Amino acid sequence: MRVALLQCDEVLDKFRPQFGSYIEMFKRMFSRIDDSLIFDSYDCRAEQYPDDLDIYDFFITTGSRASVYDQDSWIPTLVEFVRRLARENRKFIGICFGHQIIAVALQARVEKSEKGWGIGVANNRIVCRPYWMNEKKEDINIIVSHQDQVVSLPQQAEVIVESDFCPFFMVQWNDHFLSIQGHPEWHPDYARTLMNERRTIIPPPTIETGLQSLAKTPDNEIVARWIINFIGGQALRRS
Repeated sequence: MRVALLQCDEVLDKFRPQFGSYIEMFKRMFSRIDDSLIFDSYDCRAEQYPDDLDIYDFFITTGSRASVYDQDSWIPTLVEFVRRLARENRKFIGICFGHQIIAVALQARVEKSEKGWGIGVANNRIVCRPYWMNEKKEDINIIVSHQDQVVSLPQQAEVIVESDFCPFFMVQWNDHFLSIQGHPEWHPDYARTLMNERRTIIPPPTIETGLQSLAKTPDNEIVARWIINFIGGQALRRS
């Protein structure tokens, strides 16, 4: 399969030698499930997008330090591109910032949460079991790093995974759009490094709780498998 990675941020230069770029993180994540995927990267911040959508099996975003309600000119352009993907029934996976971009594109709401930062490994309940979910787990652990949250959904959207902290953690929006507030592409060491980098903007107790949570193993491979299964399927069917 060929994948268009919509890049909304990049790993800081000083961390790239150790952790690689975001496209490399996604390649590593998916290689555990399917090492034949071919990735092309487009920098949305520079308003770069593919000319030919037909060559791609699916589209996926990185996260971003930006907020969807920021005034940067590239964000409305990305929203319009996502609306085009929706109109054309293209398969699209939203990761963190991309989860929130889908919400804006489909007339839902995103706000800075009164609950503050979510960082570290978050435990979330599985509340819906579509056809593409082949594990019989009750919950999943996924690395998170966010202040903003999706706070409303359109009627056709279905919550797949939730927590008390983040009620709309993983959502299937329609037959073609799936998104998650977390980062299944991140390694715990990268999350640890980023938390320490952000000590000046995140409260110390939140940092310490987030660091302690990294003792839990993230279910990155499971989420990667769900995404691949979703790309190959069609309708939302509960088991």
